[in-house]
Amino acid sequence: MTHGYTTGTGTSPEPAGPYGTPYAGNTGAAPDTPYTLPQQRATEPAPEPAPAPAPKKPGRDRYLDLLRSIALVRVVVYHLFGWAWLTVVFPSMGVMFALAGSLMARSLKRPALGVIRGRVRRLLPPLWVFSAVVLAMMFANGWNPSEDPDHGGTWGLIELFNYIVPIGAPPYPWHVGSKSGLLEDTWAVQAAGVLWYLRAYLWFVIASPLLLWLFRKAPWPTLLAPLGLTAIVGTGWVTIPGETGNAVTDFAVYGGCWVLGFAHHEGLLKQIPRYVSVSCASLVMAFGLWWASNHLGPDGWDLNDIPLAQATWSFGFVVILLQYSPSWQELPGRLATWDRLVTLSNNRAVTIYLWHNLLIMATVPIIDLAYELPFMQSERAVAALDGAYTIWMFALVWPLIGLMVLAVGWVEDIAAKRRPRLWPNGTKGKSPRPSAGAHRA
Repeated sequence: MTHGYTTGTGTSPEPAGPYGTPYAGNTGAAPDTPYTLPQQRATEPAPEPAPAPAPKKPGRDRYLDLLRSIALVRVVVYHLFGWAWLTVVFPSMGVMFALAGSLMARSLKRPALGVIRGRVRRLLPPLWVFSAVVLAMMFANGWNPSEDPDHGGTWGLIELFNYIVPIGAPPYPWHVGSKSGLLEDTWAVQAAGVLWYLRAYLWFVIASPLLLWLFRKAPWPTLLAPLGLTAIVGTGWVTIPGETGNAVTDFAVYGGCWVLGFAHHEGLLKQIPRYVSVSCASLVMAFGLWWASNHLGPDGWDLNDIPLAQATWSFGFVVILLQYSPSWQELPGRLATWDRLVTLSNNRAVTIYLWHNLLIMATVPIIDLAYELPFMQSERAVAALDGAYTIWMFALVWPLIGLMVLAVGWVEDIAAKRRPRLWPNGTKGKSPRPSAGAHRA
């Protein structure tokens, strides 16, 4: 490899012409090669400069992709183990909405209507596949939405539309099937309950053109307004009943993070000295923990049960993550080892989000088969399996997620108008990876 010079070849220096100038062309030609006098060279036109290379198109920010993958893993771990402290260690929902907001601001350089239509198109086909399977399972277990006491009559049938376009909360039975069946009788709540995210994401997408316009006109009021709204609707000062109240609360709690995505894309966070933004974010987070300590829910420090604590803690956490954003084009150092999994999870984010809870429950009947094995008939073996049951669920859910990615993940490609791929981990080609949001966790 050379560094601005040419290595020697073992030949003698090329001969010089009159006035100590080298022969024209500097090619080591024989002394009788014609040469150019200095005065002649001065009159010759200078060579035209080479055209500047075309600027590269901005690629994916691998730092943001890494955050999304971490949030995905954290969601699965939280729903499996139920550890409340995970909502403090890494508030995945706030992070996911912030990342989605940043990508939405980037996309809104194009006409807003086309951007919204594209986002909705990417969201709906994976939802339709999931809804078809879940509804078929509910109906097969005897659920009739027109007779459900919580969603009865004509209104219960109308609410089924939310399985097609998630403008509201979809109906589902609290108990369906038998307690002695393959899945516990509350499986529908856990499977369909994650669809709240699609509703929140859809409304954020629809509101983004207006929110981005307001942010550019008045950045600070727009950024802080969701926290003020959360203080009103998320603390009991103003109560909005039913699913409308839940939707407004979700919009308020995560609205600040969504607008923080705008601030990241527009460069507002980089204009603030880092020590100022980190100090202010730390104060906001400290307030969130103080509020949580005085309003603990049934699961203790689970911030999902404490809207104002969730909003403020997530807001400050996201500020720090985005303030230190290195904007990697490639994962550096040892993180590069995870590049393929990061690429795969970002390409199949919606599929993983939709199916992970149902797949967690599916691990139970599979593990239960182990109790029938001949070497598992002793009390000691049964006790060992009982003690490690959740660990086996954790180990088994990832292969099941992988199988689901193979089975239905390609629908995300169809929705994005791309060629269907079974396992898009970046090993073949460099096609762009889609973005998505996340579930409450």
